[in-house]
Amino acid sequence: MRYRLTFVAGVVLGYVLGTKAGRERYEQMKRSAQQLAQNPAVRNTAESAAQQGREFADKAYHAVSDKVGDRMPDTVAQRVHALRERTAQGPADDDWGTSNT
Repeated sequence: MRYRLTFVAGVVLGYVLGTKAGRERYEQMKRSAQQLAQNPAVRNTAESAAQQGREFADKAYHAVSDKVGDRMPDTVAQRVHALRERTAQGPADDDWGTSNT
């Protein structure tokens, strides 16, 4: 019962504070988030993190597919073969996380 009361009190407090802050505060936080997202340093950091993630995933993919190889069912093996061909052609055109800076 104590946890329910704490939860309800938190919901009520959040609602009251949220309504007092109102639309202006929401718009202010939204503008701040947009400015942060447009910052070239933040965009470059996100881009390099995305690139490192893609490289790590590619290494993991090759390590697992080399070890599992022939022990996979045919349907999975065909999918892996198709993925290998796609990655052999070079990286896909992926503009997620990239910037024009």
